[in-house]
Amino acid sequence: MNGFSFDLNGRVAFVTGASSGLGRRFATILAASGANVVIGARRAGLLDVLAEEITAAGGEALAVTVDVTDEASIIAAYDAAAERFGPVDTVIANAGLNVAGSALGLSATAFDQMIAVNLRGVFLTVREGARRMVAAGAPERGQGRIVIISSITAHHPSAGIAPYSATKAAVAQMGRSLAKDWAAKGVNVNVLCPGYVATEINDAIWETPGGQTLLNGFARGRVMDESALDPMILFLASDASAQTTGSVFTVDDGQTL
Repeated sequence: MNGFSFDLNGRVAFVTGASSGLGRRFATILAASGANVVIGARRAGLLDVLAEEITAAGGEALAVTVDVTDEASIIAAYDAAAERFGPVDTVIANAGLNVAGSALGLSATAFDQMIAVNLRGVFLTVREGARRMVAAGAPERGQGRIVIISSITAHHPSAGIAPYSATKAAVAQMGRSLAKDWAAKGVNVNVLCPGYVATEINDAIWETPGGQTLLNGFARGRVMDESALDPMILFLASDASAQTTGSVFTVDDGQTL
């Protein structure tokens, strides 16, 4: 029986939304597994701190300020990655935005912002990545990896986040369609739908009455730790997932049961 490995030495990974939360964790774990990591977000100061941490731990990281809604900004980020490390062969499209609250009071501007970041931004990020993977020989090497970060809200209704949920459902289906488009081009596209994960962004929520109600509805009554997603991210980024494309994975500790 052939073995498998999550070793990412020699790979170049681009992670969007990397300045905090899950994106920060993804970049850290990819670098720890040997990948040269390009970390992108709008908050340059936080990216610089992360790059320093990755370097101090023995990894390689390049911080690039990027607006995923701007095609020119996306192209410039990939150019910077190629100049430093060579062509990107792994993309984690993680950047996302949510404006919570009843849809009755949501402004059209806020709705458009979520569409721009969560849908357009994902499309621009993964399309440019796939173009470069194909140009760099992905059909022959078979190492093109794209992971779109969706959410359990793509298939599990939650109050107060209707537009956000719609964008997450949209990118899940877009990922499956792109996987079919690019299957013969050596580019694997998969979607990860995380459940609720404890990060600095949402720590305060779980102490509120609404947060407690949400927790009480979970089969195990808890939120996940950031490390819960590590195995799936490493699997989807590595050679171990060579024959996995067009799949939508839910990792939620049974929160949607």
